[in-house]
Order: sequence, then C-alpha cells, then structure tokens
Amino acid sequence: MANPAQASPVQPGRLFRSSTSGVRYVERFRPQDANLKWLACGEFHLEPGAASAGYSFPGEESLLFQWKGSSEVRVDGGVLTVAPYDIVYIPRGAPFSIFNSGGEPARLVHTHAVAENAHPVFHSRFAELSRLEERIRRPKGKIVYLMFDVSERADKLVAGYTFFEPYARSWPPHNHTDQEEAYIFIKGSGAMEVYESPETLSFVHSVSEGDIVTIPFLNYHPVFSQQEPLEFIWCIAGERYWVGDKRKDFLTGNLSSLTT
Repeated sequence: MANPAQASPVQPGRLFRSSTSGVRYVERFRPQDANLKWLACGEFHLEPGAASAGYSFPGEESLLFQWKGSSEVRVDGGVLTVAPYDIVYIPRGAPFSIFNSGGEPARLVHTHAVAENAHPVFHSRFAELSRLEERIRRPKGKIVYLMFDVSERADKLVAGYTFFEPYARSWPPHNHTDQEEAYIFIKGSGAMEVYESPETLSFVHSVSEGDIVTIPFLNYHPVFSQQEPLEFIWCIAGERYWVGDKRKDFLTGNLSSLTT
C-alpha cells in the first residue's frame, strides 16, 4: 500500500490567465530592416514580480536602458539595481537576466551591435552622472547627457539622452560618415527629419513616446520639439564619439550644416 504521506513525483499543472503577460521581449528593428549595418533594437516588458529567462546575444555587445520602472539585472555573476534612465553595458555574448522587484511594470530598451571583443560590465547611473558637468553638453534649447561615453570600454556603442525644451530644434543639421544611429523617443512629442540633402527630404514625421527613427550613414537628422519637452535616447554604432565633442563648432550653432 502506498504511503499517503509520501510526496507524489507528479507536479500539478498551473493556470496562466490570458491577462497575465509576465515577461515579453519585443523586437523593434534589425539592421537589415532599418537600412543599418550593425545596430538592432528591442524592448523588455516585465510585470511586477516577473523574472526573465536568461538571454544571450552571441557575437554582440548590448546596452539596456531603464525606460520605465526599475529592475535588477543579473550579469557576470553580479546583480545590478537599475533605476530609471540608468544604462547597463552587457559584454559581447554575456548571459543576462532581468527581474522586476518593484510594484510597477518595468520597460527596458535594448540596443545591440556586433562586436569582436568582450569588455567589462558597466552600470551608468543617471542619478550620479547627470550631476557631472563633464558628462553634460548644453546646446541651445537642450541638454545632452553622455551616459555611455568614449571613456567606457566598448567596440562600437556610444549612447546617452537628449532633453529638449519646448519649441527647440537641432541646429546645425549634421550627418556622419562613420556612425549609424537610432533615436528612441521616451517622453513628449515632436518632429524629425531624415534626409540626404536639403533638396531631397526623405521624410518629415511627427514623433512621440515609443517611436524610433533609424539614421543610416550620411543622413542629416534634425529634431524639433513642440509645446512640451521632448526626451529621447540616442544610440550610436560605429566610431566612438559624440558630434559636439569631435566638432566644437557644433555647439555654437553658427554653421548651416556639418559632416563628421
């Protein structure tokens, strides 16, 4: 006779309601879809208490941008507590996972690009770096935060945030011979142009929270805010610099256009 106190080796089933989303990864673009060479982008969505499986992107380095809520990122044997607007650099091919220990949904933007070398994990804390003047640039009508700069080790990625005041614009328009880029809009609304030359505007679009615009080589890409502040992530893949640090005259706004 079986011992009723003995635990059954058969595990019970569980019900997951259709309204229970847990963790989702949404692919936003791949290089071939976006007319880019290296850069790809996705988003992690985590409900409160949700933990992701382990992720790894072989041959690629990654950046995680904590857009909404907060999370814990487990990578390289450590656990990082990631606050809003923090950025985490994930080394080439390194496994990582994400846990939302907070009471609100968490949303993280994930950019990644092919890399040949593995560099150390880096946690860029917005609360700290946004107070350092050496990390801030102040073109007219906006603030640029250099959150993952050339001082951090990586093969191709550079990234930060730009915060526009109402009714501001990018000036001068600029393009790059050696960088591709994506703008990920995270707050407010505005407009953006992407074009090869002023005579052949490729498009002029309104942009708002959650929209992404990719910027292939040699495209000018000015942004315009409207009646409210506008915030976006900028992420570069290619040569590692920020335009205003390579060309100081960008900050004066006295040029009609600029190429780097």
